[in-house]
Amino acid sequence: MSRWVMLLAFAVAAGFLIFGAVAVRPFGDPPRAEMDGYFNRFSQPEVAANNAVTAIVFDYRGYDTLGEATVLFTAVTGVALILRRWRA
Repeated sequence: MSRWVMLLAFAVAAGFLIFGAVAVRPFGDPPRAEMDGYFNRFSQPEVAANNAVTAIVFDYRGYDTLGEATVLFTAVTGVALILRRWRA
């Protein structure tokens, strides 16, 4: 029974990977090219950032970046607590 469950899980995972590889967009064909133009045009006047990447990461997507930093901090703290040495 266990072997069939593992084989089914492998087949499902392989199916998802194959579907993802087939469904990927061609290189150089972004789904939303109009957003690129918006960020390039308005990042300096709206955000006063000379670098468009900095404007996107820290201003347009600031809450998302804060959430990612929180998750990363929580993960590092959890690993540190799990791997620390206990004094007996």
